[in-house]
Amino acid sequence: AFERESDLKHEYINGEIFAMTGASRFHNLICVNVITTLRNQAKSKGCTVYPADMRLRIQATGEHTYPDVSMLCGESHFAENIFDSLINPSLIIEVLSPSTERYDRGKKFQIYRKIETFKEYVLISQDSPHIEHYALNPAGKWELSDVIGLDKSLKLLSVDCTLDMAEVYDLVIFPDKSN
Repeated sequence: AFERESDLKHEYINGEIFAMTGASRFHNLICVNVITTLRNQAKSKGCTVYPADMRLRIQATGEHTYPDVSMLCGESHFAENIFDSLINPSLIIEVLSPSTERYDRGKKFQIYRKIETFKEYVLISQDSPHIEHYALNPAGKWELSDVIGLDKSLKLLSVDCTLDMAEVYDLVIFPDKSN
C-alpha cells in the first residue's frame, strides 16, 4: 500500500525499504533496445515483456524488486490479484550500473532464485558489449555463459527469443579504455 501511494519506487528487501534512483542515458537505451527486441519476437508466441516499472514480488519471502526487464510466456500472475506485482517471470534482465552491479550479481540473484518460475538471468554491461547469461539446467543448477562482441547473439530458451548484441547496444557509446 505504501508503494502504491508513493511518487518514488522502492525495493523491499529483508524487511528494509530502499529508494530507487534514476538510470543513466546508456542504461535506458539498453533497456529500450532489449524490450523492443523481445517484444517484437514475443508478439506471436503468447509472451509478455515488462519494463522496470513492473514490480516483482517474490512470493516465498514477500520481497519486492524492480528488475530492468522481466518476461514470461503464458499467463501473467500477480500478487493479491492487483495487477502491479508480477509473481511468475521466467526471464529477468538487469543492466549493470556501477552503484548496483555488486547487488545485482549477488543478493538480488539470490532473491530471484526463490521464484519457482525463474529460469534465466541476464546481466548486461553498459561499458562494453558483454552479456552474462545464467540459465537453470535440467538438474537444477545455474550455468553461466558469456556473450562478448557486437557480432554475437544470445538465445533465451525460456522465452524462445534471441538478443542480437548489435541491437542490444544500438546507439550506445562505450568509454574509451585506451587512456
